[in-house]
Amino acid sequence: MSLPPEKASELKQIIHQQLLKFFQMDVHGRIREVLAETVREELAPEQQQLSTEDLIRALRQRGIIDDVMKELKFVTDVNETERTLAPKPSTHFVDREPPVLKKTNIDPTRRYLYLQVLGGKAFLEHLQEPEPLPGQICSTFTLCLHFRNQRFRSKPVPCACEPDFQDGFLLEIHKDSLGDGSKMVDATTMLSICDPVHMVLIKTDTFGETTLVASYFLEWRSVLAAENGIASVAVELLGVGTESKVSVGVLSIRLEMYPQLSKTLSSEITSTQFTLERQKTAEKERLFLVYAKQWWREYLQIRPTHNARLVKIFAQDENGVNRPVCSYVRPLRAGRLLDAPRQAARFVSVLGYERAPVIGGGGGKQEQWCTLLAFLCRNKGDCEDHANLLCSLLLGFGLEAFVCVGTKAKGVPHTWVMTCGSDGTITFWESLTGHRYVHRPINPDDPPLVEQPKPLYPYRTIGCIFNHEKFFGNCQPSDAVEVCVFDLHDESKWKPMSGEAIKSVCAPGATSSVPPFPPLCASTIDAAVTSNEIEVQLRILVSEHRKDLGLSTVWDDQLSYLLSPALAAYELERTTGVCAGNEEFQDAVRRAVPDGHTFKGFPIHFVHRNARRAFATCLRSPFCEEIICCRGDQVRLAVRVRVFAYPESACAVWIMFACKYRSVL
Repeated sequence: MSLPPEKASELKQIIHQQLLKFFQMDVHGRIREVLAETVREELAPEQQQLSTEDLIRALRQRGIIDDVMKELKFVTDVNETERTLAPKPSTHFVDREPPVLKKTNIDPTRRYLYLQVLGGKAFLEHLQEPEPLPGQICSTFTLCLHFRNQRFRSKPVPCACEPDFQDGFLLEIHKDSLGDGSKMVDATTMLSICDPVHMVLIKTDTFGETTLVASYFLEWRSVLAAENGIASVAVELLGVGTESKVSVGVLSIRLEMYPQLSKTLSSEITSTQFTLERQKTAEKERLFLVYAKQWWREYLQIRPTHNARLVKIFAQDENGVNRPVCSYVRPLRAGRLLDAPRQAARFVSVLGYERAPVIGGGGGKQEQWCTLLAFLCRNKGDCEDHANLLCSLLLGFGLEAFVCVGTKAKGVPHTWVMTCGSDGTITFWESLTGHRYVHRPINPDDPPLVEQPKPLYPYRTIGCIFNHEKFFGNCQPSDAVEVCVFDLHDESKWKPMSGEAIKSVCAPGATSSVPPFPPLCASTIDAAVTSNEIEVQLRILVSEHRKDLGLSTVWDDQLSYLLSPALAAYELERTTGVCAGNEEFQDAVRRAVPDGHTFKGFPIHFVHRNARRAFATCLRSPFCEEIICCRGDQVRLAVRVRVFAYPESACAVWIMFACKYRSVL
């Protein structure tokens, strides 16, 4: 049987490695010693030869065969192993065995970039931090990478002036490319791939709160002109937002091509390519800026009051770079992680909300529209980040979606999402809550006696709407949302921008300054196990709190279990808008509470998994405190936690406290 050339070379390499191990163990020398010793001790003078069985028995007695077998590693078919594994244990019993890391299968016909992070230095903000003690919880750094639809995350390392990053990432060069997918890409072709390696540094504090430290686009193609196909780079990371010009630290990075390039490029060729790309991008951006200025002048000439409207053509990202707002949106398909637009809205709403930090007072809003990778890795962001992601997901589901820029109550700037139905129905989607509102405009010219629809949405004014291909400025007499007519084909109501102009700077690959969109990652949270852990912690916190008040605590496990359907119904209602299962829950509670007893329940919703924080929030509610601190005869307490996991390890956490007690008048 003949082997393919790549399999033959792989087999040769494995044999070579095993022989090298035997050489390092000096197996041959040890066998010769055993042979000589056996001949001296066991061979009779009249016997002229030693049998193979005698030699093997002697080697086994001295442990040499066992040593060799330990060094041999047999590779089994992963699929066959998975088929023969026992079924997973019950969700409340966790397998504590350490995970076995599977080896990465490298396709010898593909080209890879091996990126190693070999430590950091000059993170001066952490200069005074002491060395963490063994087992002590400390703040950590995590490095997240995205390259050509591939995402990676480093192991968390303790925050320090010189963080000990020691990680390697194998990036496939031709991943998900169109055509030439099975062809070994050469250096000239790789030079034309202008996708950078997007690196995002996240800090996680001791309470689990995340902070965006730096966002950097690594130009990896310098390795194409490096000697031996290896390049070492010192990457200076700059801060974000108001600190985008301040250095936060330096990473030592090593780049290597696999397999090695048969022919490297000259540094003059690579530098010329980079210069041409920068010039091309700068020219496209200059032409779009000229067009945008002309469009804005025409918009102001329609009506002088347009100057006060929120018409946003450019926005700053986390690095302080001005980019057209249309470049922050792109159709995004979630694969099998999300099944419907309303589920996508629920997912976006459970990502944390946090306004961009501002140094100093004044109450001003710091503008910072994050790139999608930075938003997903930090797991929280401002309303603009939520709206951009929701609009991208709805576009991926085939809807005609736009991001709306305007204000809500008290003139606070806000962004939300709008979809246009094929029948003309306009629906507003609030990305921070997942709520949907159907828009029915008020006609100000109607007689006073005509009943007008009462808007339920919180939005007051709207200045512009946009997606990845279109941009419209609101040029109706009033920018109040309640009277707006969303006939986007009527240029007397909505002034459009040129689609070609938008495409020149916002289409994928149009310019090197527009970062590619990363794919969504599946959740790493075990919902059942996490629910159980939070519930156990809450029971301890409640018991301790009641003990401080001089009260005993008796838990009713059956009543706790009966609360589960209510929590599932609450999440279903948040996702679909449909309320179901309430009758069965009420019937079960009535059967569980005896006559003459009182039942009280309090549900609450969180988007974090910190039990102590959740408990402190619950105590601030007088209804919940009344349950937790319940006094009476035959008091029985119950608590149920249900965690619903979503992509990117986002989660919706529902908690319900309940009690039943005998009413004594």
